[in-house]
Amino acid sequence: QVQLVESGGGLVQPGGSLRLSCVVSSSFFSMYGMGWYRQAPGRQRELVAEITSGRRTNYADFVKGRFTISRVNAETTVYLQMNNLKPDDTAVYYCNARWREAYWGQGTQVTVSS
Repeated sequence: QVQLVESGGGLVQPGGSLRLSCVVSSSFFSMYGMGWYRQAPGRQRELVAEITSGRRTNYADFVKGRFTISRVNAETTVYLQMNNLKPDDTAVYYCNARWREAYWGQGTQVTVSS
């Protein structure tokens, strides 16, 4: 069973930065497409950013220019660098891994508030 463990969430002021990490327990990590999603209270889960096994990236319009997704295959880890955070970024952020199957992490809370 593949496990995903997210970390790095927390409380930050508007304009601040956070870096989320997601460690994947799989020796086939390099084959996975990886994504970060988020879900705010009362809203559907939405894609934030994704990176393919070939390192192509895709971002939601609302984070372009502020967030960066990256992966380090040797660490079986995907990162989400979040800069210039806004209150609307407040949500639980989830890591997703997909290859033959799809897997989700447990989520990490990000709260942007003064």
